[in-house]
Amino acid sequence: MTTSMGADRPLSPVTDQSALKRAFSCFPSGVVAVCRRDDAGAPIGMSASAFTTVSLDPPLVSVCVRNGSATWPSLKAPGTVGVSVFAAHQGELCRRLAGPTEERFTDIHPIFDESGAVFVPGATAHLACTVFSEIPAGDHFVVLLAIESLRCDPTVDPLVFHASSFRALEARRAQI
Repeated sequence: MTTSMGADRPLSPVTDQSALKRAFSCFPSGVVAVCRRDDAGAPIGMSASAFTTVSLDPPLVSVCVRNGSATWPSLKAPGTVGVSVFAAHQGELCRRLAGPTEERFTDIHPIFDESGAVFVPGATAHLACTVFSEIPAGDHFVVLLAIESLRCDPTVDPLVFHASSFRALEARRAQI
């Protein structure tokens, strides 16, 4: 049995935000784009790394959104929002959608759905969703999204965020 490095060190208090951020970065997560059309028909959106599946019945996923996000109030308006699960090769697109608002869709040719949802082309999955619930949670909101329709390609590897960088999944052989 292998012991991880530093297991004999004392635990850090949660008031040490740098230690807390390092601990959170130890958990890999999928990365998504959350996008829709604005009132003028232009795409608006953002990247989110705190995304997870929640329920099959009803079909729900969740995304965590930082309090004070300038983009979220426009995205949560009534109607449909598109969730695109980034593919492994889309790290640059993910960074762009996390950057300055006016540059987020530069060199991206989004897919516009008739529902108003906007999707990133080439993603491993597209989910057309409506806001089911928004729960205040510290410095974020936990947003539950009800999936209305979807398409996916499980053969396309997803983008994974771990230790503050993008990673790839590796298939491992079963050990006998």
